Amino acid sequence: MKSLIYFGILSLPVILLSWRNLVNIKSHGFYRFFSWECIVGLFVVNYKYWFVDPLGPLQLISWTLLFLSTYLVIYGAVMMKKFGKSGKERAEDHLYGFEKTTELIDNGVFKYIRHPLYASLIWLTWAVFFKNPALILSFVALLSTLFLFLTARFDEKECIAYFGDKYIAYMKRSKMFIPFIL
Repeated sequence: MKSLIYFGILSLPVILLSWRNLVNIKSHGFYRFFSWECIVGLFVVNYKYWFVDPLGPLQLISWTLLFLSTYLVIYGAVMMKKFGKSGKERAEDHLYGFEKTTELIDNGVFKYIRHPLYASLIWLTWAVFFKNPALILSFVALLSTLFLFLTARFDEKECIAYFGDKYIAYMKRSKMFIPFIL
């Protein structure tokens, strides 16, 4: 019962951040919402294991993924702010201000991966999972990863619609989440 209350409380900001995307199944934010909810669920189940056996092998995997996630989100956000030139020219109401980039970013981390912020959420998902892995939680982590893959695909459709052939060429020379691999 307590876990459901925590889930509800933590879901409120996610819902408030995502409300405008929940009615648009063609928006990348629609799928991102469900990933965020999966991450909230994983956290609610695993928060009590956060510091149990901090130097154990699973915890070391978890901490490594957490640091990678933090690095990617910070570096990606800085790159978007510095080079993305967010502007009102992009009239898509479902996008947050920082997402309304008017310049294609293809340097720094974006040179190697197109979606560092979504990659960061994938690593966060698995970091939280490895705090206390369980079979049912592996399903939730896989579901979150699937939703992030769908988020990236729908985001790419939006980017192609805005940037056109320039984005298609960028897709050919970069990977989605993991440099040189995927």
